[in-house]
Amino acid sequence: MPIQFGLGEAFALLSALAWAVGVILYSKLGTWLPPLQLNFIKNALVLGMLAGAVPLVHGLALPDMSAAEIAIAVTSGVIGLALADTLYLKALNQLGAGRMGIIGNLYSPFVIALSFVFLGERLGPLQIVGFVLVSSGVLLVSSKRERDTGGPSVLSGVLLGVLAILLMAVAIVMVKRVLEAQPLVWISLIRMGGALLGLLLIVGLRGELRSLNPRHMRVHWPTLLIAAFVGQFLSTLFWLGGYKYTDAMVAAILNESSSAFIVLLAWLWLREPMDRRRACGIALAMAGVGCMVV
Repeated sequence: MPIQFGLGEAFALLSALAWAVGVILYSKLGTWLPPLQLNFIKNALVLGMLAGAVPLVHGLALPDMSAAEIAIAVTSGVIGLALADTLYLKALNQLGAGRMGIIGNLYSPFVIALSFVFLGERLGPLQIVGFVLVSSGVLLVSSKRERDTGGPSVLSGVLLGVLAILLMAVAIVMVKRVLEAQPLVWISLIRMGGALLGLLLIVGLRGELRSLNPRHMRVHWPTLLIAAFVGQFLSTLFWLGGYKYTDAMVAAILNESSSAFIVLLAWLWLREPMDRRRACGIALAMAGVGCMVV
């Protein structure tokens, strides 16, 4: 059977790796900045990076986009970056990376269901096996053997996390056809612009515009710059590139490997312990990735 590992599959895996680096850094930044401020400032930094990347990648000519395509890209940014990312960071602060990793398992089922209904995509038998293996592996590496009091904060975090993952899935499926037809970095720039407009609207309605002044923020800038570049700029380009060049279902499942990468990086970088359960989870996830690309 021929290997079906193309540009889209490569981008999806690179996105998972870049996002894993970002999650580790964002978990540290979350101790200094509230979710709304962190989301706004990292997106503002990435918008500047994308604005600089557009002429380098696509030249100075404007893309030939219809008003409907621009509106879809902007709306996708508002939903997937302004709303979903803010909810995700808030849930991450309440639940921790382990529980959020488990909730993140809902991402590919959400994308698969939406792609089935709205994009007409289907998985082959071996890809279904790959989905089961990746999801099982991610569940193993993300789960924690600990008592859970199930208090209001945990319940609130779970609900916020599920809503965040659902909004991410909606945002990427709605922009899939536009991605296929238009320049990648331009779409990334327009989505990020929509995200910042959405965040400004949210903050303005809450009367907290002064909180977005960098002088009022206590943040470790070197960590934030690295997190924004790797965990958002590169991750976003690879993520959207994956959906541009392969089926949304396939890209979503390969994106799930980010949890395995997080555990690996935490072991290598932060010297966190690697037990048998996590090692088995990583092996299952990588086996599932193999099934997805053959």
